[in-house]
Amino acid sequence: MADYPKIIYQSGTDEIVEKKSRFIAFPFLISSEEEAQEIIAAHKKEYWDARHNCYAYVLGDDSRHQRYSDDGEPAGTAGRPILDVLLGRGITNALIIVTRYFGGTLLGTGGLVRAYQKSASAGLDACILLEKQTGTAYTVTCDYTTAGKLSYLFANEEVPITDTRYGEAVETDLILSDEKKDRLIKLLNDTTAGKAGIEEKEKVCFGILDGRAILL
Repeated sequence: MADYPKIIYQSGTDEIVEKKSRFIAFPFLISSEEEAQEIIAAHKKEYWDARHNCYAYVLGDDSRHQRYSDDGEPAGTAGRPILDVLLGRGITNALIIVTRYFGGTLLGTGGLVRAYQKSASAGLDACILLEKQTGTAYTVTCDYTTAGKLSYLFANEEVPITDTRYGEAVETDLILSDEKKDRLIKLLNDTTAGKAGIEEKEKVCFGILDGRAILL
């Protein structure tokens, strides 16, 4: 199976404490550098009393566009560790801000790196992440007898279904991923002896959550 980039579908937040210093991670889904900078500016205004608001973000399906800031922490101890967590998990189009309230005890460079990595990971663990896939939406139309065969095929092949309508015929809206499309269309035609109508719609980006296709 292909490795798909992951995105934040539902944001969460979490906090860790290291030697009385509070590290609070705030992950965000972003679509541009301008959006990231707006979020960072608003966050710093809201958490003006924190000692540091360090961050990292990545953009693009290949995560090529990257930026991070230590925001006054020793160089390489905050922003880069946060970025490494994002890259290590294959997450893109994401921003993580870690807000630190100093607890009075110095952690040292190694301690800071571990704290920021741990905080960023905890923040992501509080989120719902989806693998961002690309595919094509289709509507498949068939009679009720054939619908049973297709239902088995779709379940066996884990084809994402977005809607099913029952009228004079059965109409099923589904998504075929780029890597499976050709094989599944052939299977569909073979299963129905070419009797099912297959209408191609549009290219889509989607993720799977609890077995359901979510359009992104």
